[in-house]
Amino acid sequence: MKRLGLFILFLFIGHSAYAAEIIETEVTLPDGLGTGVMYLNEKQKEPSAGVIVIHEWWGLNDYARNRARLLATEGHVALAVDMYGTGKVATHPKDATAFMEAALAEPDKMNARFEAARKMLLKQQQVDPKRIYAIGYCFGGAVVLNQARQGADLAGVASFHGSLGTDTPAQAGDIKAKVLVATGQADPMVPAEQVSQFVSEMTAAGVDLRLLSFPGVKHSFTNPGADAVAKRFELPLGYDAHADLTSWEALMDFMAE
Repeated sequence: MKRLGLFILFLFIGHSAYAAEIIETEVTLPDGLGTGVMYLNEKQKEPSAGVIVIHEWWGLNDYARNRARLLATEGHVALAVDMYGTGKVATHPKDATAFMEAALAEPDKMNARFEAARKMLLKQQQVDPKRIYAIGYCFGGAVVLNQARQGADLAGVASFHGSLGTDTPAQAGDIKAKVLVATGQADPMVPAEQVSQFVSEMTAAGVDLRLLSFPGVKHSFTNPGADAVAKRFELPLGYDAHADLTSWEALMDFMAE
């Protein structure tokens, strides 16, 4: 309940009350791979989890940054990575689609960005090297799941309203990480058949899977701005406070194990 109270305060009132505790640092990935933002809690004394945060298809905007900042208020080190490179942020679905497709067309570069972020977290003295996680929203959810499928050295990955499909299903032994997935049953972008296939894939691969499936919940249920976007562009999106809070608490428990 303490975590949920902090979450509600942060999400709906703002993070100004915690600004003095959180150190925000713009970082540059090596080899021209792009940029990111690191969040540290100055009150953190003992090593904790390091978390890679991957944004929605809109890009590394304030929403993605706030999720990473919230992780820091929970006592973790978070690195929000720009998977589009250096600052591309969309406000229109056409631009978001173009940015996402351009990134997906360069899988080697995306893999390199992810691995660079993982290594950057490992260098932080506040990070427990055995507790590197990756979480993603929408586009980012698919990214972290595919990193897990490729055998990335992670303690766990968590996908929130992300696509679960793949052309290269994981085989037994491929995935080292435990997996948490939160999805909405009214999300046409992640239909029931896709969820069922994903569960079968994870089961066959012997993965430690936690699945949260919320009845009546639409795509982008963790983003408070989803309703306005849905109305403006007639998209099947919708914020759901219950699903958002419940999935966040599940994430905190998932990382605490």
